[in-house]
Amino acid sequence: MEYIGVNSYRFSLSWARILPKGRFGHLNRAGIDYYNRLIDALLNRGIEPFVTITHYDIPQALEDRYGGWLSPKIQEEFRYYADICFKYFGDRVKHWVTFNEPNVAVICGYRTGVYPPSHCSGSFGNCSYGDSEREPFIAASNLILSHVSAVDVYRNKYQKNQGGKIGIVMNAVWYEPFSNSSEDKLAAERAQSFNMNWFLDPIILGKYPKEMHDILGPDLLPFSKYDLEKLKSGLDFVGINHYTSYYVKDCIFSTCEQGKGSSKTEGFALTSPQMNGLNIGEPTALAWLYVHPQGMEKIVTYIKDRYNNIPMFITENGFGMTENSYPTSKDVLNDVKRVEYLSGYLDSLATAIRKGADVRGYFLWSLLDNFEWNHGYSIRFGLHHVDFETLNRTPRVSAFWYKNFIVEHKARTGISL
Repeated sequence: MEYIGVNSYRFSLSWARILPKGRFGHLNRAGIDYYNRLIDALLNRGIEPFVTITHYDIPQALEDRYGGWLSPKIQEEFRYYADICFKYFGDRVKHWVTFNEPNVAVICGYRTGVYPPSHCSGSFGNCSYGDSEREPFIAASNLILSHVSAVDVYRNKYQKNQGGKIGIVMNAVWYEPFSNSSEDKLAAERAQSFNMNWFLDPIILGKYPKEMHDILGPDLLPFSKYDLEKLKSGLDFVGINHYTSYYVKDCIFSTCEQGKGSSKTEGFALTSPQMNGLNIGEPTALAWLYVHPQGMEKIVTYIKDRYNNIPMFITENGFGMTENSYPTSKDVLNDVKRVEYLSGYLDSLATAIRKGADVRGYFLWSLLDNFEWNHGYSIRFGLHHVDFETLNRTPRVSAFWYKNFIVEHKARTGISL
């Protein structure tokens, strides 16, 4: 990382590595020691740790004991775990993230069932159990209140002495109306409300989006007066994981085929990178990733305008390729398409910043090829190629390009990335 020139490194803690059985089990000192060594090694090289407390996973013991995020009891578990993290690492960590992409965890874990704990209804996926129309909103409520509980601990016990900041990271897709019709424009706003605003509105504004209330009514779990008081703890920044954009088509006033977003529980807003034979951008080897750089400026500006220009970090942005995307071994390192993608998205981000967006930093995904959830090792996002048999790491063309970009950016602005 040093030779590239970055001044910070984002990584995630594993809850199960620190508290394998939650607050009623023992503290795993080996896990604490591991993260202490990592944090110290980064700081010794002049690299600031930017730490996520939970990145999808929870200890299996809490899934077995409570049913995971479906139980309000998980809130106290998360509060206890976060307290441990602040206690042991907070003297050196100045940027904390409570959750990485809670919207993805809820949608994929409790609606489509493609992520653990694999809950869904038959119309949404192939699961042994679950209720796609009810459980996502229960899990989301508990995640939101767990975030608030952790922020409350940090504010009252640690922040003054440790001097850090705390926020949350959202998966942030830009939703482009498929047409100029008012119906599709309203559908695009519903898509955003049922994806990102679902979490950010309660945390920042103290209430769920109006679009969710209008469609879901009593199915949307209300916050108690006590919860609303806790929500005032808010956050210090928002992290944005942005990769791509989707078209949106209205499904309330228009005939809509069945697809992602078209149901009531998703807001009656069909989303897809392709509609009527039109692509929103250049396709890639990944079915969900289309190149649409202008989406970066638009999503950053949207968050700026909706949330009073709250400080933002781009916490993920990158270009993935499959192993068979490379015709020869030489092409494995010559990732010109990744360079083109990054150049376009960073230019779009710079436009948003020039227009006033308070963006404090940018993290590229990712330094190395790594384990990409249910895709395993078949998708590669790294600036460095990793041979998973020998673990040899070789910089790609994009690594050298990014190093030069940082040098030129610092020379031009005086600001380090």
